[in-house]
Order: sequence, then C-alpha cells, then structure tokens
Amino acid sequence: MRKKALEKLTTVSEVLETVAEFDREAHSFYTDLAPKVTKSIRYIVEDLARARLEQVRMISDLAKNPEVQAHCKDAILRPAADSQFSDAVHDPELDENPDDQAVLQYALARVQIAIEEYSELAANTPPGLLHEAFSFLANEEVKHKANLEALYYEIVHSGGV
Repeated sequence: MRKKALEKLTTVSEVLETVAEFDREAHSFYTDLAPKVTKSIRYIVEDLARARLEQVRMISDLAKNPEVQAHCKDAILRPAADSQFSDAVHDPELDENPDDQAVLQYALARVQIAIEEYSELAANTPPGLLHEAFSFLANEEVKHKANLEALYYEIVHSGGV
C-alpha cells in the first residue's frame, strides 16, 4: 500500500527535468520536420519549434531560481497524464513528406497532453512561482491548441489534404 502511494509521488526536480525533456524533444522534432512539410503549414511548425525552445529556456531559468531550488527535493503528486507525457517524447513515424493533416493531428495530440500535464501540475502546487509557471505553460498550450485547431479546420475543410 505504501509503495503504491510513493509511486504517485515525484519531486519538483524530476518534474522540471521531465518537462524540459518533453520540450527539448519537441523542439528537435519540429525543427527537423519544418523543411519536410508543405509551405501552408511550415510557419506553424516553425512557430511550434520556437515555442518549445522558449519553454526549455523558461524551465531552465525556473530551475535556477533560488525559490524553486529550495523546493527541488519536495514531493509533488505525479500527474495522471505523466505516462502519456513521457510517451510523447518519442517522435511519431511520419513519411518523408508527411501530409498536413497527419502533422497537425500529431501536434494537436501533443499539445493536449501538455495541457493536461501542466494543468494538473498547477493544481498540485501551492501558490507561488511553480504554480504560476505551470499555469502559464498550461495557458500557452491552450493558445497553441486553438491556433492548431483553426488551421486544421481550414486545411481539412478547404480540401487541402
């Protein structure tokens, strides 16, 4: 019983590393993907790569903050979405010239996982810098999702795929 309870916990440090790895892998994936996609979605793939890199920088700065460093060993409830979040680190198998719809479906799925992870992390952290950071990241992902959904709708319903 105690082991199960402990499996539900992680540390702030582990959470920050998982989040950073998620965004590093996404940045690399989107950077490699950009030249392979059509011009109609290249800008969004490049924007996603830039956003991931900015989030890596933000997490790195957050981890260096003395207020956060004082809590790096603190236990935090592991988000239910954590396994999906960790699985999303692995790139999907896309064709050499992936179609717009497949790319957008992958990006939407990844953003949804991030929304769930960051929202749950925000809910599991007390008021303060970590809570604010996870809330900010969740809100940023919601914006990305809205942009991706609008583009997906436009492409799918314009016969672009």
